[in-house]
Amino acid sequence: MKTKYLFMALRPTQWVKNLFIFLPLVFGGRLFFYPSNLKTLFAFILFSIAASAVYLINDVMDLDKDKHHPIKRLRPLPSGKITTREAYMTALILGCLSIMFSFILDMNLALIIILYLIFNFVYTKALKEAVILDVFCLGGFFLLRIAAGTSVANVDFSYWMIFMTVLLALFLGFNKRRQELRALGAKAPLHSSVLSKYNSYFIDQMIAVITSSIVVVYMLYTVSERTVAEFGSRHLIYSIPFVYYGIFRYLYILHKEGNSGDPTRILLKDGKMLLNLALWLIVCISVIYFHL
Repeated sequence: MKTKYLFMALRPTQWVKNLFIFLPLVFGGRLFFYPSNLKTLFAFILFSIAASAVYLINDVMDLDKDKHHPIKRLRPLPSGKITTREAYMTALILGCLSIMFSFILDMNLALIIILYLIFNFVYTKALKEAVILDVFCLGGFFLLRIAAGTSVANVDFSYWMIFMTVLLALFLGFNKRRQELRALGAKAPLHSSVLSKYNSYFIDQMIAVITSSIVVVYMLYTVSERTVAEFGSRHLIYSIPFVYYGIFRYLYILHKEGNSGDPTRILLKDGKMLLNLALWLIVCISVIYFHL
C-alpha cells in the first residue's frame, strides 16, 4: 500500500510535459532514424525520473502551504500517506539514477538534467514567489526539455521551437495562476504569497497578449522560407486550425467548466483535446516525412 502512495507522489500524469523532448526529433525529421529515436525515448524516461524527484522535494518544501490547497492537500505527502523522510529518500535515489544513466546516454543530457534539478531548487526556494518571474521560470523548464531532445536527437536547435515553447509555457503558466486565484479565493496568499501580487484582470491581459503571439508565431513558422525548404512542402499551414482549436478548447474548459487549470489534467481527461492533438500530429508527420 505504501508503494502505491509513493508512486502517486511521483505524479506520473505530469510526465506528459516531458513529451516536449520528442519535438526536436519529430520536427528535425529524425523520427524514424535509429538510434536518435531510441535515445530520445530513453531521455524521456530519464527526464521523467528527474522530474519526479523534483516533485517530491517540492512537496516536502511546500508541505504546509499545500495543506491549504483544495486539490494539493489530497496528495500523498500533505495527506499523511507517506512521510517526509520517505519522500526525501525516494527523491535522492531518483535524482542520482537520472544523472548516472544520463551520463551513459549523452553527456549533454546529463548536464541539462543537473541544470534542471538545480534550477528547480532555486525556483522553489526563491523565484517561485517572484511575480511574473515565477511564470517565466516555467518557460525555462520547458526550454530545458527542448534542449535535451535536441541533444539526444542530434538535430539543429530551432529558434522557432524556442519561441513556441516559451510562449506556450507562459500561456499555461498564467492560466494556471488565474485558476489558482479563482479556486483559492481569499486563502490564495496562504498557499503562495505570489498569488497576492496577481489579480484576474492583469492575468487576463497577459493571456490575451500571449494567445495572439502563439497563433501569429506558429503561422509565421509554417510559411517561412526555411520551413518550406526543409520540409519540401507548403502544406504545414493545414496544421494551423488544430493549434487554434487546441488553444480555444483549453480556454473554454477553464472558463466554462471551472477546471483547475492543470494542462496535463485537461489533456488526459478531455477526449476532444486528445483527438485534436492526434490530428495535429498526423498532419505534421504527413508533411514533414511524406511531403504531402
